[in-house]
Amino acid sequence: MGEGSVVTWPDAIADPPGMSASWPLSTSLPLGALPGATPCARLHARAVLAEWGLDDLAEAAELIVSELVTNAVRASTGPDDRPRYDGSSMPVVVLRLASDGIRLLIEVWDGIPGAPAAAHPGPDDESGRGLMLVAAQCDRWSWQTVPGWPGKVVWAELHSS
Repeated sequence: MGEGSVVTWPDAIADPPGMSASWPLSTSLPLGALPGATPCARLHARAVLAEWGLDDLAEAAELIVSELVTNAVRASTGPDDRPRYDGSSMPVVVLRLASDGIRLLIEVWDGIPGAPAAAHPGPDDESGRGLMLVAAQCDRWSWQTVPGWPGKVVWAELHSS
């Protein structure tokens, strides 16, 4: 992108199916699909949740954000662990957080269509448990495609105590 370029995202991001409540608090963070995206996303989530007064969700939210962003970055890279460039632009993942003060919605958008692939790790494997951890930490999660977006959004919802 050249100097003065603007990155735009869909104005209206659909709530997951079955959710009709409004989300008055919302933030999004576009990130290049690079290894440094995950720690940036975690830091953003922790800072935003502190500002929103949802500190009790920070630990679980950071874990979920970390796993979902890591998966999106991996999906956006080739076998050589280099980003899959679409034309001349770097692939982007977008973290979106939304809340009504009680519930927290975590969304991670990537440009890769298709369902997130759950791994079946062995007991000695060091990776492959991300979606199992997400499922264990949140109240519900899923994924969907959104018209006008080339890939998918994976989302998870947490409730404050």
